[in-house]
Amino acid sequence: MRRHNAFRYAGFGALAILLLAMGAALRPALPTTTSAPKVLSETEIGFIQDMLAHHTQAMLLTQRLDTGADPFVVGLARQIADEQRTESGMFLGWLRLADAPVTNDRAMAWLPDDLHGQRHSAGQAVPVMPGTVTAAELDQLSAARGTEAEIVFLRLMRRHHAGGVDMAAAADAVLTGGEVERSAREIVRTQGQEIGLLSLLLERRGVDPCQDDTMKVSTCR
Repeated sequence: MRRHNAFRYAGFGALAILLLAMGAALRPALPTTTSAPKVLSETEIGFIQDMLAHHTQAMLLTQRLDTGADPFVVGLARQIADEQRTESGMFLGWLRLADAPVTNDRAMAWLPDDLHGQRHSAGQAVPVMPGTVTAAELDQLSAARGTEAEIVFLRLMRRHHAGGVDMAAAADAVLTGGEVERSAREIVRTQGQEIGLLSLLLERRGVDPCQDDTMKVSTCR
């Protein structure tokens, strides 16, 4: 009986040694670390960061509009601000999930090289997002009142929206599915519709949007 137990224990010991040896042999073939799949691609992160900054400026435009302007224009500005604020919250959530910074140090760098180069103008070291409004233009809007404020706001917001549509269309062209691409397509749709309304409101104030010298991007499609 004792001899039988001794053989059994010896067998267990031999099996344990064999398993340890197999484990040591297999260990180099197994990955030592595993990384979680990326929530967003670099292109998606760059687009979201840039669009978030673009939306922030749009909300600044709505804040600078004279509250004594045409109630319809003021109401449109509030609607645009609400839309941009909602989308901005969604963008911030995506960036948080991806553990990515909110700001982008290299604007428009997510575009392919051939398109990215087109964003550089002569003598300009850093590309600028299309439709960007300058500090001087924001000050002009802040100082304007009445009909003048309406025209300045409609011009700047129309140009700004056109730039946003350009950015979203570029993202749609390089992305291959997913929520970020769907969001880009929605921006093209909604802001495209609002560009039409902004154009109509300018025309009613005697401004031809397609002949407006203040436009820095093509908004007549």
